[in-house]
Parts: sequence; structure tokens; C-alpha cells
Amino acid sequence: MGYALLAGLAAIVVLVSTAVFIGVGSDDGGLDGVTQGTRDDAAPASSGNWVGTWSAPAVAAEPNTREGYPRMSIRNVVHTSVGGSGARITLSNLYGTKPLTISHATLALAAAPSNPTAATGTMRRLTFGNSRTVTIPPGRKATSDSVRLNVPHAADLLVTTYSPKPSGPVTYHPYARQTSYVAEGDKADETSGTAFTQQSPYWRYLTAVDVWSNQTRGAVAVLGDSITDGISSSPGANRRWTDFLAERLRTERGAPRYSVLNGGISGNRVLVDGPRYSPNNGPSGLTRMQRDVLSRSGVKAVVIEMGLNDIIKTPRQRDPGKIVEGLRQLVDYSHARGLRVIGGTLTPFGGHRGYEPRLDAIRQQVNEEIRSGKVFDEVVDFDVALRDPADPSRLRPAYDSGDHLHPSDNGYRAMAEALDLKVLKGASPART
Repeated sequence: MGYALLAGLAAIVVLVSTAVFIGVGSDDGGLDGVTQGTRDDAAPASSGNWVGTWSAPAVAAEPNTREGYPRMSIRNVVHTSVGGSGARITLSNLYGTKPLTISHATLALAAAPSNPTAATGTMRRLTFGNSRTVTIPPGRKATSDSVRLNVPHAADLLVTTYSPKPSGPVTYHPYARQTSYVAEGDKADETSGTAFTQQSPYWRYLTAVDVWSNQTRGAVAVLGDSITDGISSSPGANRRWTDFLAERLRTERGAPRYSVLNGGISGNRVLVDGPRYSPNNGPSGLTRMQRDVLSRSGVKAVVIEMGLNDIIKTPRQRDPGKIVEGLRQLVDYSHARGLRVIGGTLTPFGGHRGYEPRLDAIRQQVNEEIRSGKVFDEVVDFDVALRDPADPSRLRPAYDSGDHLHPSDNGYRAMAEALDLKVLKGASPART
């Protein structure tokens, strides 16, 4: 009896110490269900917590991928905002029309920035519920078991998936500003990278990477449009404004120890959903708030940078009150989770092909409401940070990427520097 009891206790200890989370959950962005991003039960044995280190929203179904990428290996290159001692990933089949089978998935550190070669000794095979294969139904997502890996801050990771059979349209993020790779056959565990001869400007299937950390206390999740997506930043250089914010949070004395999760979609609007197959627009901020912000691992604060596309894209929203009301609704969603919300003013676009004085007047009215303190808990004045003092309707020349709408790398840095890091502290909203 005593031996059996001891054996049973030992078995329980083994099960607890090796426990991992596997789930195939909804990925439709609804606000009425619990999604995988809120769980903390895939913990390694050491003390700490799961926190998102990287994210990218699922935007649309990739055109011309009716059969997916059968018998192909996709090696996504992503950049961490913080490090940890373990990692796990989330894959999405949100826009798929058939089950997506992944029979081989791996995670490794890149040997060099934007390089498909894995650093020596870092290749890890990923499992899902202790199985090498996972099948994700259409509209769903799956989170891997955790693996032990020393993940550095500000490092490139290689996440490789292999699909053995046709799977339907590929869920992707089109404007990655990062080169990823594709290879023929099952090359998921190849370390040399030589088979990955096809380059890609997209992220496919992968929507999140979490790390286990005893240093990082939480994450800042950013909901935004192309300015947050970093569409005009230098490719492969990680110079989106969220990258500069992550650098500040890592290095500045007294800064909260938070990661930064980018929830930007180019063309995104607060109020209007984009077409399912369009590489622009994506689901509206209201539609995707749960999926791309509130469900991410370890979120402690929310930053919202959007509203300009509602004004300048067809169908144009000419009532500033409706945009403001949409922003307030996003705040309400966050407050329901006890999260503090920092909101950005809408940035100048004078000189852009979509500019009209009457549209700029709407932008100014929205900004007046934001600055009044009646929309967000705190305000980051991106408009003031970026505008040309000689012509406030336009971007400062040094901050203009050239299209008079999107910032340059220097402009993105100015945006990150405009945010007072102290306002990110505290999980409770300043107002209800």
C-alpha cells in the first residue's frame, strides 16, 4: 500500500511538472467567449509567468492559396520584444475553409538577423498536446506545448511549419516588413537554412509567440492601423514605433518591465470591416479587439492608435462623434478586463493624396475630444509629436516617409518617445 501510494504521488508530480496547454480554440475575434490568450496554465516548473513577446494579427486569406502550401515548409522570422526561459506559439486557421494539418513544427533562434539559418543548439521540435501533429479546423487556432529555450531580448526567432496536404486558403499577415522563407518538402528541423530558397514578405499562420519570464511583468498590447503595422519602416530593421517602445521599456530606468505586442493592420478602421480576401483593412477594431488585444498573454495595458482611416477611406465617416463613440467602446471593452487604456491622437496627413481640408477638420474634432480626457484614461499626443510646426496639417519633413501619411523610421521613434511610460503602470482603469 505504501509503495503504491508513493508511486501514485510520483506520477502526479511528473504530470504536474510536465503539464502543458493544448487547445484548439475559437479565433473569430468575438467578445463573448474566453480564448486561449488568457490562460497561464502552461507553466514550466520555475516561478514566473507567460507573457507575449511577439504578435501579428491575422488579416485575411492569402490570395491564390486555394490549396494552401501542401508539402511545403514555411519558416516565419519574428523579432522578440522580451526574452524568457521557455516559449510557445499560436497558429491560426481563421480564414481557412478546410482543416489545416501541421505535421511538423519547430522553433529556433536565428543565427543572424533575418536569416533562415538556426543558431547552433537551439532547434526545438514543437508538439500540441504531446503530439507532433495538430489539425486546426477552419476559423480556429491552436497553441503549442511549451519548450525550454533561452530566448533573448530583441532576437530573431524562426518558427517553421510543415503541412503534408492541401488545406485551403492561408491565414496571413501581408505587410510584415520582414523577410520569411519557404522550402520544398519537410524541412522544419533543417538548421542550415539552405533549403529555404524562396523569400516571402508575409507571416503565415503564426499569430503569437509567448515566453516564460520571471523578469517581464506583463505586456502592452497595441491596437492600430498601418502606422502601428509599420508599413513604411525599414524592412528587416524592426523600426516600427512599437519596436522603439519595446526598446525603451527594456532599457530605461524605472520603466515598467513590459513586452510590446503589435496589433496593427494596414488600412484598419475602428468602425468598418474590410473584405475577407483583401490584404488591406482587416476586421474593424471593434470586431477584433478581443482576438488581437484582450486575449494576448499577460496584457496589462492597452494603447489604441486608429481612427484616421475611418476619415480618409471609402466609405468615409464624416461624423467625428461616431468615431469617438467607437473609440469609447474599445475603452469599455478594455475596462471590462480591468485594463488601462492609452489613446493616441490622429496624425497629420496634409499633402497625402487623400487629403482634403474638410476631412482634416474631422480629424481635428476627433483630436479635440481625445485631448479633453473624455475618451481614454491617458493620452499620447502623436499629432503634436509628428506635425510640422510651420504647417500643422502636415508631418514634419524629417518624420515623413515620403507619402505624407506614414512616418519614417525617425518619425516612428518620435512616436515611441512621445509616450510617457509611467501611464502604462497599473492595471485598473482611471475612469469607468
